Amino acid sequence: MVDLLGQYDKIQKEIDSKILEVVKSAAYINGPEVHSFQKELETYLNVKHVIPCANGTDALQIAMMGLGLKPGDEVITADFTFAATVEVIALLHLTPVLVDVEKDTFNINIESLKKAITPKTKAIVPVHLFGQCANMEAVLEVAKEFNLFVIEDTAQAIGADYTFKDGSKKKAGTIGNVGTTSFFPSKNLGCYGDGGAIFTNDDELAHTLRGMVNHGMYKRYYHDVVGVNSRLDSIQAAVLRIKLPLLNSYCNTRRKAAEYYTKAFSATENITTPIISNFTTHVFHQYTIQVKNVDRNALHQHLLDNGIPNAIYYPVPLHSQKAYVDARYKEDDFNVTNELINTVLSLPMHTELDDEQLDFITSTVLNFLHK
Repeated sequence: MVDLLGQYDKIQKEIDSKILEVVKSAAYINGPEVHSFQKELETYLNVKHVIPCANGTDALQIAMMGLGLKPGDEVITADFTFAATVEVIALLHLTPVLVDVEKDTFNINIESLKKAITPKTKAIVPVHLFGQCANMEAVLEVAKEFNLFVIEDTAQAIGADYTFKDGSKKKAGTIGNVGTTSFFPSKNLGCYGDGGAIFTNDDELAHTLRGMVNHGMYKRYYHDVVGVNSRLDSIQAAVLRIKLPLLNSYCNTRRKAAEYYTKAFSATENITTPIISNFTTHVFHQYTIQVKNVDRNALHQHLLDNGIPNAIYYPVPLHSQKAYVDARYKEDDFNVTNELINTVLSLPMHTELDDEQLDFITSTVLNFLHK
Protein backbone atom coordinates (compact mmCIF):
# COMPACT_ATOMS: atom_id res chain seq x y z
CA MET A 1 0.00 0.00 0.00
CA VAL A 2 2.90 2.35 0.71
CA ASP A 3 6.40 2.21 -0.81
CA LEU A 4 8.42 3.55 2.12
CA LEU A 5 11.66 2.05 0.85
CA GLY A 6 11.31 3.79 -2.51
CA GLN A 7 10.70 7.09 -0.76
CA TYR A 8 13.70 6.53 1.51
CA ASP A 9 15.98 5.82 -1.46
CA LYS A 10 15.45 9.37 -2.72
CA ILE A 11 16.48 10.98 0.57
CA GLN A 12 18.83 8.29 1.85
CA LYS A 13 21.94 10.46 2.01
CA GLU A 14 20.25 13.19 4.08
CA ILE A 15 18.46 10.70 6.33
CA ASP A 16 21.53 8.57 7.05
CA SER A 17 23.66 11.61 7.77
CA LYS A 18 21.13 13.20 10.10
CA ILE A 19 20.44 9.97 12.04
CA LEU A 20 24.17 9.43 12.56
CA GLU A 21 24.48 13.02 13.71
CA VAL A 22 21.81 12.45 16.37
CA VAL A 23 23.44 9.22 17.52
CA LYS A 24 26.80 10.96 17.90
CA SER A 25 25.18 13.83 19.83
CA ALA A 26 23.65 11.38 22.35
CA ALA A 27 20.71 13.84 22.67
CA TYR A 28 18.07 11.18 22.13
CA ILE A 29 15.13 12.66 24.05
CA ASN A 30 13.95 16.28 23.73
CA GLY A 31 17.17 17.15 21.93
CA PRO A 32 17.80 20.04 19.54
CA GLU A 33 16.23 18.15 16.63
CA VAL A 34 12.89 17.97 18.46
CA HIS A 35 12.89 21.68 19.24
CA SER A 36 13.87 22.60 15.69
CA PHE A 37 11.16 20.37 14.22
CA GLN A 38 8.60 21.90 16.56
CA LYS A 39 9.42 25.41 15.35
CA GLU A 40 9.49 24.38 11.69
CA LEU A 41 6.11 22.66 11.93
CA GLU A 42 4.65 25.72 13.68
CA THR A 43 5.79 27.80 10.72
CA TYR A 44 4.42 25.34 8.16
CA LEU A 45 1.02 25.12 9.87
CA ASN A 46 0.95 28.82 10.80
CA VAL A 47 0.00 27.83 14.34
CA LYS A 48 1.36 29.32 17.56
CA HIS A 49 2.15 26.07 19.35
CA VAL A 50 3.18 22.56 18.32
CA ILE A 51 3.69 20.06 21.14
CA PRO A 52 5.50 16.94 19.86
CA CYS A 53 4.62 13.64 21.50
CA ALA A 54 5.16 9.91 21.13
CA ASN A 55 2.29 9.00 18.78
CA GLY A 56 -1.03 10.15 17.39
CA THR A 57 -3.11 8.22 19.92
CA ASP A 58 -1.28 9.89 22.79
CA ALA A 59 -1.84 13.23 21.07
CA LEU A 60 -5.61 12.71 21.21
CA GLN A 61 -5.54 11.54 24.83
CA ILE A 62 -3.33 14.38 26.02
CA ALA A 63 -5.44 16.94 24.17
CA MET A 64 -8.52 15.72 26.04
CA MET A 65 -6.63 15.73 29.33
CA GLY A 66 -5.45 19.27 28.68
CA LEU A 67 -8.99 20.50 28.09
CA GLY A 68 -9.97 19.22 31.52
CA LEU A 69 -12.66 16.79 30.39
CA LYS A 70 -14.06 14.79 33.31
CA PRO A 71 -15.34 11.19 33.63
CA GLY A 72 -18.88 10.99 32.29
CA ASP A 73 -18.48 13.90 29.89
CA GLU A 74 -19.73 12.97 26.42
CA VAL A 75 -17.45 13.30 23.41
CA ILE A 76 -18.95 12.97 19.94
CA THR A 77 -16.97 11.52 17.05
CA ALA A 78 -17.48 9.65 13.79
CA ASP A 79 -18.43 5.97 13.72
CA PHE A 80 -16.46 5.34 10.53
CA THR A 81 -12.80 5.71 11.49
CA PHE A 82 -9.90 3.96 13.19
CA ALA A 83 -10.41 2.93 16.82
CA ALA A 84 -7.72 5.24 18.24
CA THR A 85 -10.14 8.15 18.08
CA VAL A 86 -12.66 6.49 20.37
CA GLU A 87 -10.36 4.39 22.56
CA VAL A 88 -8.78 7.42 24.20
CA ILE A 89 -12.24 8.71 25.09
CA ALA A 90 -12.98 5.42 26.83
CA LEU A 91 -9.56 5.25 28.49
CA LEU A 92 -10.21 8.60 30.18
CA HIS A 93 -13.61 7.34 31.39
CA LEU A 94 -15.34 9.84 29.17
CA THR A 95 -18.43 8.68 27.30
CA PRO A 96 -17.92 8.13 23.57
CA VAL A 97 -20.88 9.06 21.39
CA LEU A 98 -20.64 7.76 17.83
CA VAL A 99 -22.49 9.32 14.90
CA ASP A 100 -22.91 8.58 11.22
CA VAL A 101 -20.83 10.02 8.38
CA GLU A 102 -21.46 11.48 4.94
CA LYS A 103 -21.62 8.95 2.13
CA ASP A 104 -19.61 11.05 -0.32
CA THR A 105 -16.79 12.40 1.90
CA PHE A 106 -16.75 9.78 4.70
CA ASN A 107 -16.54 12.63 7.24
CA ILE A 108 -18.82 13.36 10.20
CA ASN A 109 -22.43 14.13 9.31
CA ILE A 110 -23.43 17.49 10.74
CA GLU A 111 -27.12 16.65 11.20
CA SER A 112 -26.21 13.43 13.02
CA LEU A 113 -23.82 15.45 15.17
CA LYS A 114 -26.54 17.92 16.15
CA LYS A 115 -28.97 15.14 17.09
CA ALA A 116 -26.39 13.51 19.37
CA ILE A 117 -25.83 16.55 21.60
CA THR A 118 -27.07 16.30 25.19
CA PRO A 119 -26.45 18.37 28.34
CA LYS A 120 -23.49 16.07 29.02
CA THR A 121 -21.78 16.76 25.69
CA LYS A 122 -18.48 18.58 26.14
CA ALA A 123 -16.47 18.04 22.96
CA ILE A 124 -16.56 17.09 19.28
CA VAL A 125 -13.78 15.17 17.54
CA PRO A 126 -14.11 15.62 13.77
CA VAL A 127 -11.86 13.15 11.94
CA HIS A 128 -10.42 14.42 8.65
CA LEU A 129 -10.69 10.99 7.08
CA PHE A 130 -8.57 9.75 4.17
CA GLY A 131 -7.05 13.20 3.56
CA GLN A 132 -9.69 15.91 3.38
CA CYS A 133 -11.15 18.15 6.06
CA ALA A 134 -14.53 17.64 7.63
CA ASN A 135 -17.00 20.52 7.35
CA MET A 136 -15.24 22.54 10.02
CA GLU A 137 -17.20 25.75 9.62
CA ALA A 138 -20.39 23.84 10.39
CA VAL A 139 -18.69 21.99 13.25
CA LEU A 140 -17.53 25.29 14.75
CA GLU A 141 -21.05 26.74 14.52
CA VAL A 142 -22.44 23.77 16.44
CA ALA A 143 -19.62 23.99 18.99
CA LYS A 144 -20.25 27.69 19.53
CA GLU A 145 -24.01 27.19 19.97
CA PHE A 146 -23.55 24.49 22.62
CA ASN A 147 -20.26 25.71 24.14
CA LEU A 148 -18.26 22.62 23.11
CA PHE A 149 -14.57 22.00 22.56
CA VAL A 150 -13.41 20.97 19.09
CA ILE A 151 -10.52 18.47 18.90
CA GLU A 152 -9.39 17.82 15.33
CA ASP A 153 -8.07 14.37 14.46
CA THR A 154 -5.70 15.21 11.62
CA ALA A 155 -3.78 11.94 11.50
CA GLN A 156 -4.74 11.39 7.85
CA ALA A 157 -4.92 14.97 6.57
CA ILE A 158 -1.82 16.90 7.60
CA GLY A 159 -1.05 19.38 4.83
CA ALA A 160 -4.68 19.81 3.74
CA ASP A 161 -6.06 23.36 3.49
CA TYR A 162 -9.51 24.44 4.67
CA THR A 163 -11.17 27.47 3.06
CA PHE A 164 -13.81 29.39 5.03
CA LYS A 165 -16.77 31.13 3.43
CA ASP A 166 -14.99 34.48 3.75
CA GLY A 167 -12.06 33.15 1.71
CA SER A 168 -9.63 32.78 4.61
CA LYS A 169 -7.67 29.56 4.89
CA LYS A 170 -6.24 27.41 7.65
CA LYS A 171 -4.34 24.17 7.72
CA ALA A 172 -6.10 21.03 8.91
CA GLY A 173 -5.57 20.67 12.64
CA THR A 174 -5.34 24.41 13.35
CA ILE A 175 -9.05 25.25 13.18
CA GLY A 176 -10.55 23.94 16.42
CA ASN A 177 -9.44 24.43 20.01
CA VAL A 178 -6.75 21.84 19.50
CA GLY A 179 -5.56 19.53 16.72
CA THR A 180 -3.67 16.26 16.77
CA THR A 181 -1.74 14.20 14.26
CA SER A 182 0.25 11.01 13.86
CA PHE A 183 3.64 10.57 12.22
CA PHE A 184 3.20 6.82 11.78
CA PRO A 185 5.50 5.75 8.91
CA SER A 186 2.71 5.38 6.34
CA LYS A 187 1.29 8.88 6.95
CA ASN A 188 1.84 11.64 4.40
CA LEU A 189 4.39 13.04 6.85
CA GLY A 190 5.74 9.91 8.46
CA CYS A 191 8.78 9.14 10.57
CA TYR A 192 10.64 5.83 10.95
CA GLY A 193 8.84 4.71 14.08
CA ASP A 194 6.06 6.19 16.18
CA GLY A 195 5.51 9.91 16.57
CA GLY A 196 2.79 12.49 16.98
CA ALA A 197 2.03 16.11 17.74
CA ILE A 198 -0.62 18.43 19.17
CA PHE A 199 -1.39 21.89 17.74
CA THR A 200 -3.10 24.89 19.32
CA ASN A 201 -3.22 28.68 19.23
CA ASP A 202 -4.24 28.80 22.91
CA ASP A 203 -1.23 29.87 24.99
CA GLU A 204 -2.59 28.57 28.31
CA LEU A 205 -3.61 25.23 26.85
CA ALA A 206 -0.24 24.86 25.14
CA HIS A 207 1.55 25.41 28.46
CA THR A 208 -0.59 22.72 30.11
CA LEU A 209 0.03 20.26 27.27
CA ARG A 210 3.80 20.81 27.31
CA GLY A 211 3.88 19.72 30.92
CA MET A 212 1.55 16.80 30.38
CA VAL A 213 3.66 15.14 27.70
CA ASN A 214 6.63 15.11 30.07
CA HIS A 215 5.30 13.61 33.32
CA GLY A 216 3.67 16.90 34.24
CA MET A 217 7.05 18.59 34.64
CA TYR A 218 8.09 22.09 33.64
CA LYS A 219 11.12 21.89 35.92
CA ARG A 220 12.83 18.56 36.44
CA TYR A 221 11.40 16.60 39.38
CA TYR A 222 8.68 19.24 39.98
CA HIS A 223 5.32 17.84 38.86
CA ASP A 224 2.74 20.61 38.47
CA VAL A 225 0.08 18.65 36.59
CA VAL A 226 -0.78 15.00 36.13
CA GLY A 227 1.09 13.92 33.03
CA VAL A 228 2.26 10.99 30.98
CA ASN A 229 5.49 9.91 29.33
CA SER A 230 4.93 10.82 25.68
CA ARG A 231 7.87 12.41 23.95
CA LEU A 232 8.96 12.46 20.32
CA ASP A 233 12.49 11.09 20.19
CA SER A 234 15.26 13.01 18.46
CA ILE A 235 15.89 10.49 15.68
CA GLN A 236 12.24 10.64 14.60
CA ALA A 237 12.31 14.43 14.77
CA ALA A 238 15.41 14.45 12.58
CA VAL A 239 13.66 12.30 9.96
CA LEU A 240 10.60 14.55 10.07
CA ARG A 241 12.74 17.67 9.63
CA ILE A 242 14.01 16.28 6.35
CA LYS A 243 10.56 15.23 5.18
CA LEU A 244 8.61 18.35 6.22
CA PRO A 245 9.93 20.55 3.36
CA LEU A 246 8.86 17.76 1.00
CA LEU A 247 5.33 17.40 2.40
CA ASN A 248 3.63 19.61 -0.18
CA SER A 249 5.34 17.79 -3.03
CA TYR A 250 4.41 14.45 -1.46
CA CYS A 251 0.77 15.55 -1.32
CA ASN A 252 0.87 16.79 -4.92
CA THR A 253 2.28 13.47 -6.09
CA ARG A 254 -0.54 11.67 -4.32
CA ARG A 255 -3.05 13.99 -5.99
CA LYS A 256 -1.64 13.13 -9.41
CA ALA A 257 -2.00 9.43 -8.67
CA ALA A 258 -5.57 10.08 -7.51
CA GLU A 259 -6.33 11.92 -10.74
CA TYR A 260 -5.07 8.93 -12.71
CA TYR A 261 -7.32 6.56 -10.77
CA THR A 262 -10.35 8.84 -11.10
CA LYS A 263 -9.92 9.27 -14.85
CA ALA A 264 -9.43 5.53 -15.36
CA PHE A 265 -12.64 4.72 -13.47
CA SER A 266 -14.74 7.57 -14.86
CA ALA A 267 -16.50 5.45 -17.48
CA THR A 268 -17.76 2.72 -15.17
CA GLU A 269 -20.96 2.99 -13.14
CA ASN A 270 -19.75 0.29 -10.77
CA ILE A 271 -17.24 2.57 -9.04
CA THR A 272 -17.76 5.82 -7.17
CA THR A 273 -14.48 7.68 -6.92
CA PRO A 274 -13.62 10.04 -4.03
CA ILE A 275 -15.54 13.29 -3.85
CA ILE A 276 -13.63 16.40 -2.81
CA SER A 277 -15.60 18.98 -0.83
CA ASN A 278 -15.43 22.54 -2.16
CA PHE A 279 -14.07 23.88 1.14
CA THR A 280 -10.99 21.66 1.40
CA THR A 281 -8.04 20.32 -0.49
CA HIS A 282 -7.45 16.57 -0.43
CA VAL A 283 -4.02 15.11 0.36
CA PHE A 284 -5.11 11.51 -0.36
CA HIS A 285 -3.72 9.63 2.56
CA GLN A 286 -5.96 6.95 1.10
CA TYR A 287 -7.67 6.62 -2.28
CA THR A 288 -10.92 4.92 -1.36
CA ILE A 289 -13.51 3.86 -3.91
CA GLN A 290 -17.05 2.61 -3.37
CA VAL A 291 -18.26 -0.27 -5.51
CA LYS A 292 -21.83 -0.89 -6.69
CA ASN A 293 -23.31 -4.18 -7.89
CA VAL A 294 -19.89 -5.72 -7.33
CA ASP A 295 -18.67 -8.34 -4.85
CA ARG A 296 -16.27 -6.09 -2.96
CA ASN A 297 -14.60 -8.94 -1.11
CA ALA A 298 -14.06 -10.84 -4.37
CA LEU A 299 -12.47 -7.74 -5.92
CA HIS A 300 -10.29 -7.37 -2.83
CA GLN A 301 -9.07 -10.95 -3.22
CA HIS A 302 -8.66 -10.62 -7.00
CA LEU A 303 -6.28 -7.70 -6.52
CA LEU A 304 -4.31 -9.62 -3.90
CA ASP A 305 -4.10 -12.62 -6.25
CA ASN A 306 -2.55 -10.29 -8.82
CA GLY A 307 0.01 -8.93 -6.38
CA ILE A 308 -1.78 -5.63 -5.79
CA PRO A 309 -2.02 -4.52 -2.14
CA ASN A 310 -5.39 -3.09 -1.18
CA ALA A 311 -7.29 -2.65 2.06
CA ILE A 312 -10.77 -2.37 3.52
CA TYR A 313 -10.87 0.72 5.74
CA TYR A 314 -12.93 -0.10 7.79
CA PRO A 315 -14.57 -3.56 7.86
CA VAL A 316 -16.41 -3.14 11.18
CA PRO A 317 -17.92 0.15 12.39
CA LEU A 318 -16.93 1.30 15.85
CA HIS A 319 -20.49 1.00 17.18
CA SER A 320 -20.34 -2.74 16.40
CA GLN A 321 -16.93 -3.36 17.96
CA LYS A 322 -17.13 -5.42 21.15
CA ALA A 323 -15.23 -2.79 23.12
CA TYR A 324 -17.66 0.01 22.22
CA VAL A 325 -21.08 -1.62 21.97
CA ASP A 326 -23.69 0.57 23.66
CA ALA A 327 -27.40 -0.13 24.13
CA ARG A 328 -28.17 3.47 23.20
CA TYR A 329 -27.09 2.93 19.60
CA LYS A 330 -29.71 2.05 16.98
CA GLU A 331 -28.68 0.61 13.62
CA ASP A 332 -30.91 3.13 11.84
CA ASP A 333 -28.60 5.85 13.17
CA PHE A 334 -25.71 4.41 11.15
CA ASN A 335 -27.20 3.72 7.74
CA VAL A 336 -24.33 5.27 5.80
CA THR A 337 -21.58 3.64 7.85
CA ASN A 338 -23.30 0.27 7.63
CA GLU A 339 -23.35 0.61 3.85
CA LEU A 340 -19.76 1.82 3.54
CA ILE A 341 -18.28 -1.15 5.40
CA ASN A 342 -19.56 -3.36 2.57
CA THR A 343 -18.64 -1.15 -0.39
CA VAL A 344 -15.35 0.67 0.28
CA LEU A 345 -11.95 -0.42 -0.97
CA SER A 346 -8.68 1.49 -0.71
CA LEU A 347 -6.13 1.16 -3.50
CA PRO A 348 -2.36 1.68 -3.27
CA MET A 349 -1.57 5.35 -2.60
CA HIS A 350 1.91 6.70 -2.04
CA THR A 351 4.56 9.00 -3.46
CA GLU A 352 6.33 6.40 -5.58
CA LEU A 353 3.46 5.27 -7.82
CA ASP A 354 4.29 5.57 -11.52
CA ASP A 355 2.07 5.36 -14.61
CA GLU A 356 3.01 1.74 -15.28
CA GLN A 357 1.93 0.69 -11.79
CA LEU A 358 -1.22 2.78 -11.95
CA ASP A 359 -2.13 1.31 -15.33
CA PHE A 360 -1.68 -2.23 -13.99
CA ILE A 361 -3.79 -1.51 -10.90
CA THR A 362 -6.64 0.18 -12.76
CA SER A 363 -6.62 -2.38 -15.58
CA THR A 364 -6.81 -5.22 -13.08
CA VAL A 365 -9.80 -3.58 -11.37
CA LEU A 366 -11.60 -2.92 -14.65
CA ASN A 367 -10.91 -6.41 -15.99
CA PHE A 368 -12.55 -7.84 -12.89
CA LEU A 369 -15.61 -5.63 -13.33
CA HIS A 370 -16.05 -6.50 -17.00
CA LYS A 371 -15.32 -10.20 -16.96
